[in-house]
Amino acid sequence: MVNLVAAQRPMLIGFMKMAGVVPHTVEIEPGTSMNFWVPKETIDTKPKKSEDKPKQNKPVVVLVHGFAAEGIITWQFQIGSLTKKYAVYVPDLLFFGGSMTDSPDRSPRFQAECLSKGLKKLGVEKCTVVGFSYGGMVAFKLAEMCPDLVQAVVISGSILAMTDSISSTTLHGLGFSSSSELLLPTSVKGLKALLSVAAHKKLCWNLSNSMVSFTNRKERGELLEGLVVSNKDATIPNFQQERIHLLWGENDQIFKLELAKNMKEELGEKATFEGIKKAGHLVHLERPCAYNRCLKRFLASLHAAHEAQN
Repeated sequence: MVNLVAAQRPMLIGFMKMAGVVPHTVEIEPGTSMNFWVPKETIDTKPKKSEDKPKQNKPVVVLVHGFAAEGIITWQFQIGSLTKKYAVYVPDLLFFGGSMTDSPDRSPRFQAECLSKGLKKLGVEKCTVVGFSYGGMVAFKLAEMCPDLVQAVVISGSILAMTDSISSTTLHGLGFSSSSELLLPTSVKGLKALLSVAAHKKLCWNLSNSMVSFTNRKERGELLEGLVVSNKDATIPNFQQERIHLLWGENDQIFKLELAKNMKEELGEKATFEGIKKAGHLVHLERPCAYNRCLKRFLASLHAAHEAQN
């Protein structure tokens, strides 16, 4: 299974380069580095003086992956669809895809802080952030912390925060005793169990194999522990973004449709909801064409609104 992932990776990297994105490592701070897939021109036009950062002519879209896989695997069907009209940045969160830290902090806030610093070092001033599952929680935290950076947010299969009540209810409903048992499978049987709840329909075996990585298991387990917050500490931030769009698989069994609709009401008038039929938690992989249409329609509406204001 691991060998199959290794065999697929060079082909996927080739597709990414054809789409115009290349890997680039950013030192966030001493002891912490984050890998990004960035528009090729970002690296080609790297300035000689640090203050002369390259300007983006296209609107920037940042795609933040979930827990099962790194960025280009998670968003393999979206990147090429977006790069013609948008400058696409795909980070690998800490302990995924070569991103590492010696900090003991495992919170979504720390992931968001590092992501913010990395994007700013790459010259990104404004962006729309698209977050899936674990990446959605990081995206929400980034939007809360950096309203000047994040103009709008798209969230798929995620929540504002993983409270202890949501965690226990979700795991109990799925038949798992812990988040690690669900998200860090140690066998083919465990992988199949994960995919059976994450997908509405059976994914092809090659794709499902590429969805799970077995590296940094200890640190990823700590990330899961750092994800859960007490109910009493959970609050709904006052987001300053123009819009928050919830783009959901209607058959999501991990974060169900009712939870998404309740979250829309909690977020208020700036939040919108759109469901995709016959798709589960992995909506962007199960129905990529439908997902891409919805995402591009939302992004186009943002761009049109900005054009009208100018």
